[in-house]
Amino acid sequence: MKKIISFYLPQYYEFKENNEWWGKGFTEWTNVKQAKPLYKGHYQPTIPHNHFFYCLTEKETIQWQINLAKTYGIYGFCFYHYWFGNGRKLMEKPVEMFLNDSSLDMPFCLCWANHNWTRTWTGGDKDILMEVKYGGEDEYREHFKYLLPFFLDARYIKKDNKPIFLIYMPELIPNLALMKKLFDKWCKQTGFNGIYFISQAPTVAMHRKQYQQSIDYSILYEPNYTQHHITMLLKTGNIVAALKESPSNVIRIIQNALKKRINQIFFAGKSNNLCLTCFSYKGTWKAICRRKIKGNEYWPGIFVGYDNTPRKGYNGMVYRHGSPKRFEKYLKKFIRNQCSSSEYIFCMAWNEWGEGAYLEPDEVHGLQYLAAIKHAIDSENIPYM
Repeated sequence: MKKIISFYLPQYYEFKENNEWWGKGFTEWTNVKQAKPLYKGHYQPTIPHNHFFYCLTEKETIQWQINLAKTYGIYGFCFYHYWFGNGRKLMEKPVEMFLNDSSLDMPFCLCWANHNWTRTWTGGDKDILMEVKYGGEDEYREHFKYLLPFFLDARYIKKDNKPIFLIYMPELIPNLALMKKLFDKWCKQTGFNGIYFISQAPTVAMHRKQYQQSIDYSILYEPNYTQHHITMLLKTGNIVAALKESPSNVIRIIQNALKKRINQIFFAGKSNNLCLTCFSYKGTWKAICRRKIKGNEYWPGIFVGYDNTPRKGYNGMVYRHGSPKRFEKYLKKFIRNQCSSSEYIFCMAWNEWGEGAYLEPDEVHGLQYLAAIKHAIDSENIPYM
């Protein structure tokens, strides 16, 4: 039985830090509303259906999301969790409200987005607003105490009586093995059989041997995994293997590299029009569908679309020519062909509007992407509720 879990972004409500860093009233919707089309046929700005720019501190909104997700075959949500050490958190209110209201009946898990909070949206990736402090055993214990009520909740997703805990970039954690050992011990003391640490970003999936003692499973997080895989093949001179993965995206990687070089030489890096990075939606999905997942340590991933130009403008990345029809076609093929033993498929994403990866209905496509999920699941006769 395959269960689709969608990544869920909680940055759709006003909070103190965002007001200080970005201006009064800033939420993810601010970027979405200000987006502009950057080429002919570019679908920006994306507008939620009926202009429903919701606020995630309202229970009715989360209940609406749950009803919608269940109706169209989404098994659960994976909430991003922002913990910076010493008890410092961001965007915790929606998931804490969810935890404290058992009537919000939806399986869920957490993904620790363990990266520094920076001015990414304005190109200032090195301008750190809040830094992650990893600390040692005392810090791990404090973090675990915060997480434990989530793990103990009946709705929290567990495998083999172990909570699944995703980490965005485990390679950033200085003493990951100790953290895993302690979390595992503390979970057993609580009555679980331990805990599963699961990596999200592609690096660990590509170098699993280095992390086998600390990471139990790696998600083939799309579209990042496919693009990183092709790029690594090209960097190591394995052009034939890269072309087998996705000829169209190999061409685009070369084109993107040439554009950046031309920009540096002739325009001193100031020509925004040359900076936009474009990839093929179709080519990426073909590579995903062809891949045979070897070993049960990898969990499959899918993506709805990707376009982070609302955040980054011409410095962004777009997977061009995606559509609900194409999404459904490749999702059906993916479910039919993928041979992973994992019961979970992780979807990018439920509501990443600022990255063009959302299943929620918009003004152009309505419910078509959600309908594509249900059609794909139903056509393969896979239980989903």
